[in-house]
Amino acid sequence: MNPLQDATPRPPKYPADLDASMILPKQRASPASSLASLPYRRSNPSLQKLFQSTASISGSRPSSGTATPTPSTVPGSVFSPGGSTQNGTGTPGGLPPGVTDEHRNLIQRAFVPHVAVLADEATEEMLRGKGLEGGLLQLLRPFGELVPGKVTIRDSVGAGRSHEDFGIRFVGVRDGLVPPTAPGRNPELRVETAPGQLQGRAQSQARGQSQVRGLSSGIPRPQRTGGHVPQIEELVDRHLQYSEFNSHDMVPDYMNHKEEPAQSDVSSSPFHTLYLRRLLSGLPVVSHETFAHPVACVIAVSSRHPNPTEEIRKLYSLQHDGELRMPQFVENDYLRYYVLVHDEETGDIAHSNQTFESMKRHFGFHCHLLRLKSQQCIPSDDDSVRLPTCEWMSATEELAEIQKRETSDDITDPTPYLPDSDITAIRTFVRELVVQSVVPNMERKTALWNEQVLARRRGLSGRFMSLSKRWTPFGSSSRNSSSPAVGSSSNYDSLGEFYTPSAPEAVMRKLADYSFMLRDFKLALSTYDILRTDFNNDKAWRHYAGAAEMAAISALLAPGPLSSKSRTENVDSWIEAAAYSYTDRQLKPTPYFALRTLALGLELLRLRGSSAADDAARWAARILEMGIVGPVGHALFTERVSSCYAIRTGVGALALGSRRRKAAFWAVLAAENWVRKGNAVQSERCLDSALPLYGVNVESVVPTATATTSASMGMATMSMGKSLTATLPFPQMQAFIDELRQAILSLRLQNRGIGFHGDGDEEGEFDTETINAGSEKGLERSLLVEEATETLDKSPRSHRKSLIGASAPQPIDVGPRSPMLERGEALKMDDRFE
Repeated sequence: MNPLQDATPRPPKYPADLDASMILPKQRASPASSLASLPYRRSNPSLQKLFQSTASISGSRPSSGTATPTPSTVPGSVFSPGGSTQNGTGTPGGLPPGVTDEHRNLIQRAFVPHVAVLADEATEEMLRGKGLEGGLLQLLRPFGELVPGKVTIRDSVGAGRSHEDFGIRFVGVRDGLVPPTAPGRNPELRVETAPGQLQGRAQSQARGQSQVRGLSSGIPRPQRTGGHVPQIEELVDRHLQYSEFNSHDMVPDYMNHKEEPAQSDVSSSPFHTLYLRRLLSGLPVVSHETFAHPVACVIAVSSRHPNPTEEIRKLYSLQHDGELRMPQFVENDYLRYYVLVHDEETGDIAHSNQTFESMKRHFGFHCHLLRLKSQQCIPSDDDSVRLPTCEWMSATEELAEIQKRETSDDITDPTPYLPDSDITAIRTFVRELVVQSVVPNMERKTALWNEQVLARRRGLSGRFMSLSKRWTPFGSSSRNSSSPAVGSSSNYDSLGEFYTPSAPEAVMRKLADYSFMLRDFKLALSTYDILRTDFNNDKAWRHYAGAAEMAAISALLAPGPLSSKSRTENVDSWIEAAAYSYTDRQLKPTPYFALRTLALGLELLRLRGSSAADDAARWAARILEMGIVGPVGHALFTERVSSCYAIRTGVGALALGSRRRKAAFWAVLAAENWVRKGNAVQSERCLDSALPLYGVNVESVVPTATATTSASMGMATMSMGKSLTATLPFPQMQAFIDELRQAILSLRLQNRGIGFHGDGDEEGEFDTETINAGSEKGLERSLLVEEATETLDKSPRSHRKSLIGASAPQPIDVGPRSPMLERGEALKMDDRFE
């Protein structure tokens, strides 16, 4: 019988009367029953794979799990070693010591083309028979995140660049169809917050449990659309709790590994990387940006269908004009890619080839014949390959998967396996789709819009048109306008808060987003800059904030040099305007986009070197001031403030201008925040990173007696209770550090089930005296447990007899002893005579 799974991680519960627990139990429970009370049992390999992304060291994370590793440096990237940065004026090639471009690669891979997936019932039924409950979308999603091989993309001047980390995002046709409560507004993006905490957490969790239905399968699906800050907070909290209660594993991971690899970013934790990844996963379909708008749609039919061509026409009509049509602010005339799915085991390949040729005659060359096996594959098969885990799933979707595996009685991994031939066929299909259809189509549209729309705005006539739009509200036509701030010449719908897809502003926004996704940041920056002026004149504040946000990110991602003056006058002002417009210039603020703006801005500024460290820390502190994150995000971004100040190097032998003390101060604040939240191991790592910045050698810190005692019990490490051999500058500072160390020790003992554990203070309260008293009391009682006895007459093991208090056994006659021994004893007695 398998032990039950715990749905929520928690420390073991102990009775309030700890005196009674000092006596050993009369009947010891079996090991199997004790495992049932442990949170996130390591014997569950299915659950362990979901938390594998944050259980490993940053920079050496495994390929399985929720986070696929990215190379530390992209070949040919401007961030590769070999460049130089002097005060932020050079190219971003020379990164600060101990800093990698992991987050830069993460941001580039987050904004990629989206491709919708639509399949008929026969195809979905065949894939469900293979163990894929999500159908064709579940099959294609992991393979689109990283296209195999190099992808060559031509920029606006015709120069080609190859990228090895290019990908696309496969999405469902219903993912963007969220019923709005008001025209043009998405209620899922509304996050009610208060300074320092999240409000409405229960409502957001209830929304996260809501599921959407597939097109033809009728099976409930977790929500794949992101933009939920409370769900991201809960997900990262789950990962933190799992690492907290499994940090005593023998395998070196982030929590118990003291020496990070030389190529890893020592100031970046995997939990912050997970937070940033989930913040960028599942971009919502909104009107002010087109990143989540589909650039193509895969329409798949099965070769079993008697008339595949007619079925394709029906699916096209359903998605173009029917109930699956996208909202009115989304361009509906995009690329359609037609796929004929052939069953290798029961289908006729000759008939499928004939049908495929007929499809190419009717629909053009954007077609593909996908050959798959219909029989389900099991792990024991010779050519079986595990389906890769989707890296860019939303926080709501991952939480639903965690809860599903926690509540399941089956501890085996439910991930389906595929034959090696299917894996090869899918990878070939994805590469052909991207290289021959998606990228060339985006390049043609970018060149067309650049020539027909953007070129006119750059000229003298375009500037006059912008001036005329600015002064039109003061004319006679503004009296009859529905909005006094927007003239009749504007294309902006102030009631619906969107531009029609054919409006020049919407076309230019698509041009800028397409250029950004194709990594032509120079063209994207110039287009976003023009759009800022247009949106400002139309008082379209959400669109203005989106253009300012992407203009700042494009400027920071551009390979050219960025002077300190340009960064201060342009980038900082754009980030400030975007954050302010997202939160304070609208009837319904969107804190999610404000958080995304500030988080991406601080990460990219941090890569710019020492001169941009203060600006990066300022934006991280702005996130804390605005109160748009919860307790987990507050602690993580407090760590980021410390990491930003830590890369600020001084000048000369005295390191004038460095920010080491500020970095140490914010690291101590982060440690205190983690203690308040109940994460002792993460708090200890922050404190260990702060002490070297104060000039204290962590290796010379000696353990106290309490730490030695607890470590001897096998429940805590030697680093739990440390006393400083080198004094800090101020006695109050050293006293605070010692109290924080003691609080970390007490918290780790509580999490291990040792020592004081009662009702205690609520989360968020930090009473040092209570914690210290509880720690000392708990240690004394834990030591007394080893000396306790049990009553033998009431013990179920009556056959056991005690040797204590019993009469001594009769001496055994072993015969006469050796004469040498007797002579030696006589000599000793003579010596003692005097």
